Amino acid sequence: MIKSKKKWVVQNANEQLIKQLQKELGLSSIASKILISRGYENARDAKSILKMDDSNLHDPFLLYGMKRAVEKINQAIDNRDKICIYGDYDADGISSTTVMLKTLQDLGADVSFIIPNRFTHGYGPHEELFREAHQSGVKLIITVDNGISGFEPIGVAKELGMDVIVTDHHEAGEELPNADVIIHPRVPEGHYPFGELAGVGVAFKLAHALYGYIPTHLYEYVAIGTVADLVPLVDENRYLVQQGIKYMRKSANPWVRALCEASGVNQFEIDEETIGFYFGPRLNAIGRLGSATPGVDFLMSENTMQATEGAKLLQNKNVERKEIVNTITDEAIAMIESNEKISNSLVIVIAKEGWNPGVIGIVASRLVERYYKPTIVLSLDYEKGTAKGSARSIEGFHMYNELAKNREILPHFGGHPMAAGMTFSLEYVDELRHRLHTQAANCLNDELLTPKLQVDVPLELAEITVEAIQEIKELGPFGTGFSKPTYAIQDVNVRSMKKIGANENHIKMELEDNYGLLDAIGFDKGYLHEEISYGVKLSLVGDLQINEWQGKKKPQFMITDVQTNEWQLFDLRAKVQSDRWLQLMPNSDVQYIAFQKGTITKYQSTLKEPIYLFEQKPKSTNQPFIVLLDLPVSIKDLEHVLNEVKPKRVYAVFHTPNSQYFSGMPNREHFGWYYSFLKQRPLFNLDASIQQLVQHSGLNIEIVKFMTTVFFELGFVTISNGLISVVEGALKRSLEDAPSYKLRVQQLEIEQILLYSNYQDLKQWFDNVLQKSLVFN
Repeated sequence: MIKSKKKWVVQNANEQLIKQLQKELGLSSIASKILISRGYENARDAKSILKMDDSNLHDPFLLYGMKRAVEKINQAIDNRDKICIYGDYDADGISSTTVMLKTLQDLGADVSFIIPNRFTHGYGPHEELFREAHQSGVKLIITVDNGISGFEPIGVAKELGMDVIVTDHHEAGEELPNADVIIHPRVPEGHYPFGELAGVGVAFKLAHALYGYIPTHLYEYVAIGTVADLVPLVDENRYLVQQGIKYMRKSANPWVRALCEASGVNQFEIDEETIGFYFGPRLNAIGRLGSATPGVDFLMSENTMQATEGAKLLQNKNVERKEIVNTITDEAIAMIESNEKISNSLVIVIAKEGWNPGVIGIVASRLVERYYKPTIVLSLDYEKGTAKGSARSIEGFHMYNELAKNREILPHFGGHPMAAGMTFSLEYVDELRHRLHTQAANCLNDELLTPKLQVDVPLELAEITVEAIQEIKELGPFGTGFSKPTYAIQDVNVRSMKKIGANENHIKMELEDNYGLLDAIGFDKGYLHEEISYGVKLSLVGDLQINEWQGKKKPQFMITDVQTNEWQLFDLRAKVQSDRWLQLMPNSDVQYIAFQKGTITKYQSTLKEPIYLFEQKPKSTNQPFIVLLDLPVSIKDLEHVLNEVKPKRVYAVFHTPNSQYFSGMPNREHFGWYYSFLKQRPLFNLDASIQQLVQHSGLNIEIVKFMTTVFFELGFVTISNGLISVVEGALKRSLEDAPSYKLRVQQLEIEQILLYSNYQDLKQWFDNVLQKSLVFN
């Protein structure tokens, strides 16, 4: 058995719907499954995302306040009033600022921009920055990707005589700030057809309204902010990102080329993953570590030199960000695993002075991935006496609601079910941990604390072709709301496998079933080589890719997770002469069993784990893997062990220092000849004459000694001072009556079954025993 750490939840699409979509749209079965699993179950609905055009963009004037905002901006431009764009320090805020800045510059405005510093100003409108804008002569402030909760600073701006237009997409409260105009896709609720625009999407709608036509030259910026901010890639967002990717692939903008070069990306292959994993993190990094202003300067680059320098800065900041995240993560893990109070809590609350508040949200996400518990990571400031942190949660623990139950110690917090931010007095860190643990005990159970792996597209090997994978790419962009597929291949055979990579820490497999073959790669999964036994049926979860080598294309499965419910037999019999088999043992869940005391003596200094004599092993065990170090004296002894443990894995070592298999069993003619030989030689000295006897008879020494023991046990001979004498008139008895004869018959049978059988026969024997165990239990 290979057990996943996650519970697989496999979704099977309706076969009739799959065939119907295939027929009506000419799609592959895989593409049809993807669409159906995302709710597009008929041809009409599927066409709505497969064939998008400009008609998918809603009229910007459907946004409440848009007409008034356009009038106010145009009036400011006509009056040559100074306009300030007030942005945010993440990728959405940076791209939003760029969209608005480019638009107003094109329209001839006297425009500048401000982005607050995460560390000195925090998120959203800041009174000091608004006052500075006023002192520089600004008459109109336009917020992008923020402002909906900036009550006091906006109030100050109005008192100073400035006009304020808020464009935002974050959650609005019951009360709204006293801005001249608020443009928000959900304010008022239901006024605009699509409420899930990113901040840059709202800025784009304002730009559209100001230009009077669709500003296609801004698509590239909109795609970055939309993907990076993880808004649903449906409806208008989907089309905006599709167009942004298309324009970026052929863009002459120097920043696009510079960012591709810094990221190691082929410009013609840019897709949503390029934006999400390469471009977005680099733009986010600049604001996580300091001022985000260089991010806007980079996107506004007018020449290659400026863009190249900007891309280098973003790259360096991203490297620095990664190093900081890794350091904090390592420190947090060490603190958790060395402190039972923290590790035993149902909600991890971890804190330390000096942790960078700009990256602790990433650290919290990593800790949730590792421990699968709601997690809060806090940066302590002893001078201010505050703890500032980020929270990430799991299904079943509504982070915002649970934090809200502690308002008396959490004066400043905000967020949603899966994430939150907070600032509070550091004296309450332990108190918060205790409270949240108690709250979690009332809503989380073992089921909810088990991570789930949602598999939405189960596949057969025959479905997987290069053409089908190419078609899947055409269904993109994938992301929030239209998630990238997670594929499962179930109950296939591993035709071959080998470790690959300089350190052999990766694995390559060839999978097969009755209908096809498929290569599979598992990065950082080289350990599976020792966990997959011959002939076991395997289920795998992962992604599909096309592997191109020397002009040839082949489909390839990228392994994310593996499991099998079958018990497994690992045949280590050929490795028993060396200690190589010891390196193949799992680190946990294993029990070493011996049937002979001598075996314990042999291995007890080598093995770190205890070795149990079979009748003394623990009655109940949570160790489903057993290592059989030697052969049993009786088959029933081994059957008893198997029936009791019901192992998920059996490692067959079967150390046998004195195998009798190749000596065999002498037949009755041999026994008859030897008896006649002894009758003719009274007082035969076996020790002195055994070499001559062996040469004369052709029997080996061990067999001669065995036959002598049988005769002695049956009373056919006596042995005194090494001399053998035949007993005259001894009673006739069967050879089978001799204990040593019985034992040898038994030993040879055991060796035949367990030691010298081939793998298939040995596996079949274990299968039969374990199957009987299930039947009778």
